[in-house]
Amino acid sequence: MVPAINYWAVLIATASSMVIGSIWYARGVFGKYWMKAVGHDEESMRQGAVFPIIITVVVSFITAWVLAGATDITFNFYGGSFFWNAVLTGVILWAGFTAARMVTHDAFDRRPSGLTILNLAHEFVTIVVMAIIIGVWPPAGA
Repeated sequence: MVPAINYWAVLIATASSMVIGSIWYARGVFGKYWMKAVGHDEESMRQGAVFPIIITVVVSFITAWVLAGATDITFNFYGGSFFWNAVLTGVILWAGFTAARMVTHDAFDRRPSGLTILNLAHEFVTIVVMAIIIGVWPPAGA
């Protein structure tokens, strides 16, 4: 079975990731703390931003695409509401993959727990917003 995917929803979910990240890591929100915790300063932030942004767009697309496919699979298996399948699938995938792996890596990297919590919360918000977008625009026939 190949999951049905609404690629417009995936593209909008990808864009939402960029918007959320831009707000979340803005200097007036959590950006100052993040910069200090990872060792950036104003100068290092101005240099070489293009490559990380390109990587973020690609990875955000992959995340949204996988979430859309997994949502369609769960919807076809469990039935019910496509929207709630998307949200629940997003939360489960965040907990089982993103959060679990990030906590493990940050523990070995000895990152400050505040940084881990900040990044986990960012990823949670990003995934939930993606799931809402995907859930609101199911593929045809769902």
